[in-house]
Amino acid sequence: MTWAFKRQIFYVSIVLAFFLVLGFLVSYPYLNKPATCSDKKQNGTETGVDCGGSCQLACIFEVDKLSVLWARSFRVVPGRYNTVAYLENQNIDTAIYKIKYKFRFADANNIYIGKREGEVSIPPAGKFAIFESAIDMGNSVPVYTSFEFTEVPTWVKVPSEKTSELNISVEDIKLENEDTSPKLSAVIKNKSIFLVPDLNVVTILYDNLGNAISASRTYIELLKGEESVNINFTWPEAFDRKVITKEIIPMYNIFDVKLK
Repeated sequence: MTWAFKRQIFYVSIVLAFFLVLGFLVSYPYLNKPATCSDKKQNGTETGVDCGGSCQLACIFEVDKLSVLWARSFRVVPGRYNTVAYLENQNIDTAIYKIKYKFRFADANNIYIGKREGEVSIPPAGKFAIFESAIDMGNSVPVYTSFEFTEVPTWVKVPSEKTSELNISVEDIKLENEDTSPKLSAVIKNKSIFLVPDLNVVTILYDNLGNAISASRTYIELLKGEESVNINFTWPEAFDRKVITKEIIPMYNIFDVKLK
């Protein structure tokens, strides 16, 4: 091997080493990125792809499915109905920011009448109601009402201070004029220091057998910390059965709840 050839090999080796070092420096940040909850990989403390562990999203296989306990329609006036789906979330510290749903209605012969679609937030830990008002059924009577979610839920972990400290209660529930034009009144209290916006309050009335008789809804734009608000529900017609139990359910998006 001549001296000139050795020199050429030396120079080529230097050039190759330069490009290898340069390539390493360029690629290293990409090959050694820290794990994140949005890199579409299961890494770090994650128990699934971008979920579980320290991620805000909970993995769907780690949470219990929502239970649909019942769905029914209640006549308000001829041709107009309020509809309620009564559900339960058994997950204490996970909720859903928004999810789409659909009600479907059929008459006594199981003939399709129509549908109503919407979007709702799901609270953590407990039973809740999804309410649709003043649905026009024409001359049909909705004997069968079904309910379903129309998309896969995205479960989000709820901060522990909200699940432990946020406390909305309902007191002084009174039903009047039950045989003519019923009116239900109550006081809703925020026993925390959180601000609760866009509060939909649903009431469901039951007979002596625990069957739902009717339902209604009212709205509070903002419930301030440690504030009490009087709420009222009214019906244009008397009920067909005597009301024994009154349930009032405050519905709000827990992720929109803020401190003062």
